[in-house]
Amino acid sequence: MRHLKAKRRLGRNATHRLAMFRNMSRSLILHGRIITTVPKAKELRPFIEKLITLAKKGTLHHRRLAISRLHDAEVVKRLFEEIAPRYKDRPGGYTRIIKRAERRLGDAGATCYIELLREGETKARTKTERPQAPRVEAPRVEPPAPAPKPEQQQTPPAEKPPETPPAQS
Repeated sequence: MRHLKAKRRLGRNATHRLAMFRNMSRSLILHGRIITTVPKAKELRPFIEKLITLAKKGTLHHRRLAISRLHDAEVVKRLFEEIAPRYKDRPGGYTRIIKRAERRLGDAGATCYIELLREGETKARTKTERPQAPRVEAPRVEPPAPAPKPEQQQTPPAEKPPETPPAQS
C-alpha cells in the first residue's frame, strides 16, 4: 500500500528521478522555459523553487547546497547572479505551468510549458469583482381576507330532538 507516499514516481527509480529533475532544472535555468509533460512539470516545480529560495539567501553555504543539488557550478552561478535577484521581494511562486493543446507524439501524453516568471510579473490568476446583482425582494403575499358573510337572519335555535335511551341487552 502506498500510504503517505505523496510524490509521483514517474516510472523511474529514485536516482533516475533525481537526475531527471537536475537536468530539467538546468534547462529551465538556462532557457527560462521548457516543454515537458504535466506530471513532470508539477513535480519539477517544488524542486526548482527550493533552489531559487536558496539562491535568494545568497550565502556561500547556500551556494554550496545548490551545487550539491544541481552538480553544475556554471548553472548555479547564473541562478545566484541573474535569476535570484529577480525574485528578491517575492515570497514564492517563481514558476508558471501553462498546459498545451498539443499532445506528445507516440503516447499522446499531455504536455505543458513550465517557465520562470519575469521580474515584477505576477501570476495571471486574479479574481475579478463581479457586480453584485440587485437585491429583489419577493412580493409579500398576504392571506386573503375572509369573504364577507351575507347577513343571516336570526332564527331561534331549533329544539333538540329527544335523546333516546341506550339499548339494553
